[in-house]
Amino acid sequence: MKHPLRFAVVIATLLAAPALAQTASPPAISVTGEANVSVPPDLAQIDAGVATDAKTAREASDANNAAMGKVLLALKGAGIDEKDYQTSRLSLQPQFATSSKASERAPGIVSFRASNRVTIKVRDIAKVASIIDVLAGAGANDIGGIHFTVTQASKLLDEAREQAIADARRKAQIYAKAAGVTLGEPIAIAEESSATPMFRGKVAGGMVASAPVAQGEETLSVSVSVSWAIKPAQ
Repeated sequence: MKHPLRFAVVIATLLAAPALAQTASPPAISVTGEANVSVPPDLAQIDAGVATDAKTAREASDANNAAMGKVLLALKGAGIDEKDYQTSRLSLQPQFATSSKASERAPGIVSFRASNRVTIKVRDIAKVASIIDVLAGAGANDIGGIHFTVTQASKLLDEAREQAIADARRKAQIYAKAAGVTLGEPIAIAEESSATPMFRGKVAGGMVASAPVAQGEETLSVSVSVSWAIKPAQ
């Protein structure tokens, strides 16, 4: 006579077997596809300003305001739209004299420094060097922080995503052929990392000799992981 408990365990195992088979992952090949799209930037941002020193805070502030006024007029005269430049930093700080001897206590305030900085968008990359010359000629004595970007990055990234999928399919077909199976439909697709632009320096020609600028190029990279179903070769 069969033991009732053992018989019940066997029945339960048989009933659970189809359920386990249904949850098992189907045979698949998983690969990573990559794509890069390199394009020249079409927008530049220049950080520039005026720093002015004077004996009193009022003198430093007044002189700085007058100097920055000339810079803003020069930008307008160079064809930069008013919406494309704005104040990014404004400061007025005391300056202290320093002592060469550590044992001596430094004197008090000897002057004041007023600083006014603006961020300028240059929509014509070819004019970046000339705009820098305009800034310097108008009295800007603190120029730096040139940053190049691509305004249509989203559209270019979509193109890179299509290329990344094609690259994944190519790799999967190679593995399928080597393994003696047939490649089926994709069953999972995931972008592995955020698609971010990478800067690659490249000197651009045609810049004004007095202010050489390397605009470089932006490389937009995409990496995507794809799992493809496989079946026996026909």
